[in-house]
Amino acid sequence: MTSPRATTTLWRPTGPKELELVRALDWRAWPPRLPEQPIFYPVLNEDYAVRIARDWNVKHDGAGFVTRFDVDSDFVRRYPVRQAGGRTILELWVPAEELDEFNAHIVGGIQVVHEFHAAGETPAAPVPDSGSGPVSGAL
Repeated sequence: MTSPRATTTLWRPTGPKELELVRALDWRAWPPRLPEQPIFYPVLNEDYAVRIARDWNVKHDGAGFVTRFDVDSDFVRRYPVRQAGGRTILELWVPAEELDEFNAHIVGGIQVVHEFHAAGETPAAPVPDSGSGPVSGAL
């Protein structure tokens, strides 16, 4: 009998455009980076992802979403943890050219766990169904 492989949970704050691309990939992968995006930055804690989605994505995109996903722990160890500010502001830096391989090591699907919208605005459509069950409302 084999035991299930160990996974590491990561979060990714994202705007509506990237989220639509994730949906188009059946909630199983992150889209290729744009030329001006040489690094893919998943983060190591939910609170940090919430702050980015709520405070940055909403301001720039009108909405922000926090996603959660698991990656094979043995694989993800190749990326050193980077401290981008305070003690809890931790992220991984995945070079854009390695994103396909990174995606191949996602275990399960990508789930939307929080959504935020600009004050007074409501989503034009329901939160995308990521198969994750209920999505928490804006905090």
